[in-house]
Amino acid sequence: MATVLALDVGGTKLAAAVVDDSGRMLGRGRVPSPTDPDPELLYEALLACAAAALRGADVIPGDLDGIGVAAAGPMVWPSGEVSPLNMPAWRGFPLRKRLAEEFASERVLIHNDAVGLTVGEHWKGAGSGTSNLLGITVSTGVGGGLILDGRLYHGFSGNAGHIGHVVVELDGPACACGGRGCLEAIASGPNAVRHALDDGWRPRPGVVADGVALAAAAASGDEVALRNVARAGRAAGTAIASCASLLDLEVVAIVGGFSQSGPSFWEPLQRAFTTHAGFPFAAACRVVPGQLGEAAGLLGAAAFVLDPDRYGWDPDPATGH
Repeated sequence: MATVLALDVGGTKLAAAVVDDSGRMLGRGRVPSPTDPDPELLYEALLACAAAALRGADVIPGDLDGIGVAAAGPMVWPSGEVSPLNMPAWRGFPLRKRLAEEFASERVLIHNDAVGLTVGEHWKGAGSGTSNLLGITVSTGVGGGLILDGRLYHGFSGNAGHIGHVVVELDGPACACGGRGCLEAIASGPNAVRHALDDGWRPRPGVVADGVALAAAAASGDEVALRNVARAGRAAGTAIASCASLLDLEVVAIVGGFSQSGPSFWEPLQRAFTTHAGFPFAAACRVVPGQLGEAAGLLGAAAFVLDPDRYGWDPDPATGH
């Protein structure tokens, strides 16, 4: 039985699991992401999280067949120097190199966290059995990953599937990427909240103005909240329709906290998709919620190593390992 250590590195939490080749999680660990600016403290927290998963699985590092990591970006791919936007302690941090040395493993594979989610949903979730899948996370940001012809598609720089920066409003708001009208600038949780506040929405006293509060207000019938959550859903549906036409997709699986906003998000999304997916082949694409929840990133990271024919790659073409 092959086993790997899977790591999920995000701005709010660090998670780890020991995963076998059937997709079972044998042990898990999770800690909040440290906010200290010391990069070594963040790395030590990740190692502690990994140690908890190894103890829970009764596995020692020498038993592992490799390590897979889904990390917030940007990063240098495939060499694995990471600079997560929400983790200022790490700028150009050589995560792959450090983990390879720490665990004496040549098989350490690191990719974007949205790619990890996509691979997880394709391996064991909503996209299982399909050949052409777009995975999307709609949360603090909007990211994605692509499975084409049954295999993970990286693109030239490892950024294929970056649907968050598909333009959906030509004269839309400025985006952190430097463009305008990007899906992320409209549909991410923080941006939807910002637009709603500018539009006059105010959360109830004592409630934090975040995506959860905005979705709850929309569900209760608040007109301003409804309008802005619907705008996010329409933007997502428009972008998905364009991708379905371009890539001839079978399934789009959507995950992430803000995507769980309920009918106020999903109904405008589906209407926009139906409006813009004009060709029958594009309209045949199924747009569905992901099935794996928080496990998706860990399972995807594990699959990088456990199913290399579909999801693996050479981490360092110069050396072959």
